[in-house]
Amino acid sequence: MVTNNKQIELNSTNAKPNKKLAIMAIASIPLIMTLGNSMLIPILPLMEKELNISKFQSSLIITVYSIVSIFLIPVAGFLSDKYGRKVVIIPSLILTGIGGIICGWAAWQLKSAFTWIIIGRVFQGIGASGAFPIVLPLVGDICKEEAEASASLGIIETSNTFGKVLSPILGSLIAGIIWFMPFFAIPILSLLSLLLIVFFVKKPKGDHHELSFGRFTKNIKEIISVA
Repeated sequence: MVTNNKQIELNSTNAKPNKKLAIMAIASIPLIMTLGNSMLIPILPLMEKELNISKFQSSLIITVYSIVSIFLIPVAGFLSDKYGRKVVIIPSLILTGIGGIICGWAAWQLKSAFTWIIIGRVFQGIGASGAFPIVLPLVGDICKEEAEASASLGIIETSNTFGKVLSPILGSLIAGIIWFMPFFAIPILSLLSLLLIVFFVKKPKGDHHELSFGRFTKNIKEIISVA
């Protein structure tokens, strides 16, 4: 009996550091997603000059990312409920990285790069829809106690805020080396977050729900009707 109690205490002690590592890994997602968009804002005038595009076109580089992610967030939520959080987050981080590579390659190699940069930003918007919004329910799956969940959400929000503060500084510094380097920074950061999620975030119990597409569309209609 004593041995069993000691074993339970040992498992509980080991679980806490593992959970902390998982939360820190999850917190890398809002940081990277914020950097992936806001890091480009301070270098928009430079993009206009280098790409020979208008202010409206440069603004599309930012807005297309947000528009795509907004429309796909409900779909990503449905997929994460049905198939699991990590099953959605990992491909989303990969898509974000691919989008950054497309943008960077186009800016580096093509004379008329704007169209390909927009395509890359669409990929990043798709990735963002399946990464950042899934963070909160994933934290809820991992942290069952209210106090623990509240503290973890505080870490997530701090990470998001830190990304907003860091992004203009980091974007300007990287662009000071080569103007299109911020595009290539995104896949590197996405890969780092991907590795953290793979190694430190374990699939929580109950991370699979039999939610039908019919029920999903009904829920969306109910939300729209209330709004």
